[in-house]
Amino acid sequence: AQFVESGGGLVQAGGSLRLSCAASGGIFDDYAIGWFRQAPGKEREGVSCISSGDGSTYYADSVKGRFTISSDNAKNTVYLEMNSLKPEDTAVYYCAAPCGPPSYHLEVEFWGQGTQVTVSS
Repeated sequence: AQFVESGGGLVQAGGSLRLSCAASGGIFDDYAIGWFRQAPGKEREGVSCISSGDGSTYYADSVKGRFTISSDNAKNTVYLEMNSLKPEDTAVYYCAAPCGPPSYHLEVEFWGQGTQVTVSS
């Protein structure tokens, strides 16, 4: 598998979770890696993305100031720290590559299996 995801779960509104995505070395070195999410009945949306090369990041407006993406190059792992969670953050979160702002019109080539995040009110 190209990605191994972990860290989802059930949390109350206002709480925090950290998602982890361990990537194969080739993907980690060659692609920007990030997170998408899909809530029931909604389209999949890009949440955040990071380039392991220069550390540049992207955040969707809906998560700016609450979520932080980071990478550990020694572990080929990308993390998504999610704070001040809201019920509307409830979704299946997918690790994916490549990624970037919507204006880049990138086509994702690699998807993780997804991890459920549920935020109760």
